[in-house]
Amino acid sequence: MTATGTEVIFRLPDLGEGLTEAEITEWRVAPGETVTVDQNVVEVETAKAAVDVPIPIAGTVARLYGEVGAVIAVGEPLIAVTVAAETPAAPAVADPFADDEGRRAAERYREEERAGSGNVLVGYGTGTARRSRRRRAGRPVPPSPHRAPAPTRVASAAAAPSSAPGTSEASALPEESALSMAPALSIAPGTSEGPALPVASAPSSAPATSVAPAAGTPVRPEAPRVISPVVRQLARTHAIDVAALTPSGPGGVVLRRDVDAAIATAAAPGKAAPALAQAPGITASAPAAATGLAVAPEPAVHRADEGRTDDETPVRVPLRGVRRAIAEKLSRSRREIPDASTWVDVDATPLVELKADLARALPDARIGMLALFARICVAGLRRFPELNAYVDAERQEIVQVPQVHLGFAAQTDRGLVVPVVRDAHRLTLAELAARIRERTEAARTGRLDPRDLTGGTFTLNNYGVFGVDGSNPIINHPEAAMLGVGRITDRPWAFEGEIRLRKVAQLSFTFDHRVCDGGVAGGFLRFVADCVERPELLVAHL
Repeated sequence: MTATGTEVIFRLPDLGEGLTEAEITEWRVAPGETVTVDQNVVEVETAKAAVDVPIPIAGTVARLYGEVGAVIAVGEPLIAVTVAAETPAAPAVADPFADDEGRRAAERYREEERAGSGNVLVGYGTGTARRSRRRRAGRPVPPSPHRAPAPTRVASAAAAPSSAPGTSEASALPEESALSMAPALSIAPGTSEGPALPVASAPSSAPATSVAPAAGTPVRPEAPRVISPVVRQLARTHAIDVAALTPSGPGGVVLRRDVDAAIATAAAPGKAAPALAQAPGITASAPAAATGLAVAPEPAVHRADEGRTDDETPVRVPLRGVRRAIAEKLSRSRREIPDASTWVDVDATPLVELKADLARALPDARIGMLALFARICVAGLRRFPELNAYVDAERQEIVQVPQVHLGFAAQTDRGLVVPVVRDAHRLTLAELAARIRERTEAARTGRLDPRDLTGGTFTLNNYGVFGVDGSNPIINHPEAAMLGVGRITDRPWAFEGEIRLRKVAQLSFTFDHRVCDGGVAGGFLRFVADCVERPELLVAHL
């Protein structure tokens, strides 16, 4: 470390809701730019929604870990920031945190870091970082200029004048200091992942000496980093050794254009590929073994897409983010829930007329058909509470929920999501319509809070917007039921003894047969159908 600043790595924080990874969708900063506390530096997409990630430190961006489209796990490096040194250089100290005073100074440093940040991301806040597990009681001690509290890792430590060559008197940080540091921050030790060392500043008049590696330890240069699985697959497919490529991405990351350039060079007449993957059965050469880089041979198998043109090659789309969350949830629903379905055709002409009357009477309310069906569902669930429930498989219990948290299916560019309107039973029709509009807009822009995508007790699925009449939807696990609404279209219908064109729709109802039998399910669906055909019945159940 030099006197000009320290490089601090900010790692992807815990995003809450059990999320373990996120995909980078947009970087809001670039290397060399200055960032402030709580500034949003990157937008990431989780299995729930897209969120902005604020950074709890200020400084200059040194490098970005991962390009757009890369998937970063919680706890992995996200961005490195160079933080300016706030204290003058001091004589070398073997272990600045070796006594109680040093540990208290480190604790004060961490408190100051927390004090400047108040922005809260879902599941974590830069102003509510994890505190020390074992904070020692004691009177406040003024900061010492000879002790510079530091995060968990530093690049080097100055050797004491009396130290023998090749040795270092620096020791690892105490367990308390390592545990109490905020989990998303660490100091970048140059380009290697060496052991955690304390800060040991050297006098400005004497150059700092780095810790010498142990005898016989091979020096391992940093290999090019490939973050995107698409780039790795592309390199394997075309037998390109990424270790021989010159990375062009931030932080030494090999991008797709680097692999594409190598493929083009290999395909050019009279030119050889810059690097070919090692043939099967051949062991690593001596230089490769010395650098510690493992060579993974790929079996020589015939590829099904060899000899095909681009338009005949299968397209592989990674199953991740929202799409993977949908796949896992629906698969679990099919495995665990014995569902059954029932349906009925209804004359929705009175409900369509009611919508038109409300539009004239309350134009600002903007009450649509989805809000009307949502209001009907809430009334039906109050009459049939058995359906506002879920099955606790571990305790072998059916849990009926007193609150109605109504979810509705919304199709977005990122996939199908189910925003939830909490306490829908407490809302008026106009309030329910406003909440649905807010959730729909947030879902389409990817700005839904993960909390708004969980905790639903019943789902309304308006698949009629796709121009279809019926469907047999999969229940949104762990809920017990789902109402589906098909398109409303003109059909011949028996009305008052005559055949007339009426606005007809098909309603389908899918339910968990463990929670109720056909009598309850049929009663709920018939109640909904009656309210659609005679909306005045809603008044009796509000």
